[in-house]
Amino acid sequence: MTGIRRAKGLVAMLGAIALAGCITLEAPDEPIVIELNINITQEVIYRLAGDAEETIDANADIF
Repeated sequence: MTGIRRAKGLVAMLGAIALAGCITLEAPDEPIVIELNINITQEVIYRLAGDAEETIDANADIF
């Protein structure tokens, strides 16, 4: 059992060493730009719903 474990460990280490030359990390030359498109529709609808509820409660005889 220990021989098989050692062989698996050796294969894993050799694979890691082989891949070490292929992987490179470099910082980009230009700054990273993150564009945020925020949708505030839900908040506006919530506010309008609250205002409408208050209006209906205040004028119950009309509705």
